[in-house]
Amino acid sequence: MLTIGDLKQKHAQAGRVEWIGLCTERRGPIEVVSTASAEESRGLIGDHHGKKRISKRQVTLIQAEHLPAVASIIGREEPINPQLLRRNIVVSGISLLALKDQRFRIGEALFEGSGPAAPCSRMEENLGEGGYNAMRGHGGITARVIEGGVISVGDAVLAVASKTQ
Repeated sequence: MLTIGDLKQKHAQAGRVEWIGLCTERRGPIEVVSTASAEESRGLIGDHHGKKRISKRQVTLIQAEHLPAVASIIGREEPINPQLLRRNIVVSGISLLALKDQRFRIGEALFEGSGPAAPCSRMEENLGEGGYNAMRGHGGITARVIEGGVISVGDAVLAVASKTQ
């Protein structure tokens, strides 16, 4: 019989990076890029969250499958532009919540899910009335960079089996 620990290591498929964005300054515009460099213990180079101090919120990721749900909740028919959500990486095909407290690889870099990416007040500004509440439960996760490297749109998102299993 499989344990809960065993089940947490099983994923139906690898995910895929759909979009990458960097914000060079607090409240600044998001620059859409096709490739970014992750630096160990800092985050994505060029992103204002990539500071020299150790932080749980070095990188933020959101699930592409949640974007239509958020649009529906706020009554939009058109897809939501990921720039409005102020996350670094949009992924599809793998549950980000399942990667919380787990290690995963994107391109050359190794990450560890560190917690939920709660929405901020900017969601009300960027998405309109109800934007903050629409993002609750759909904000994705935060992650730390364990090993640096280059990541690109199209890269696989692969869960890494725990060494304690």
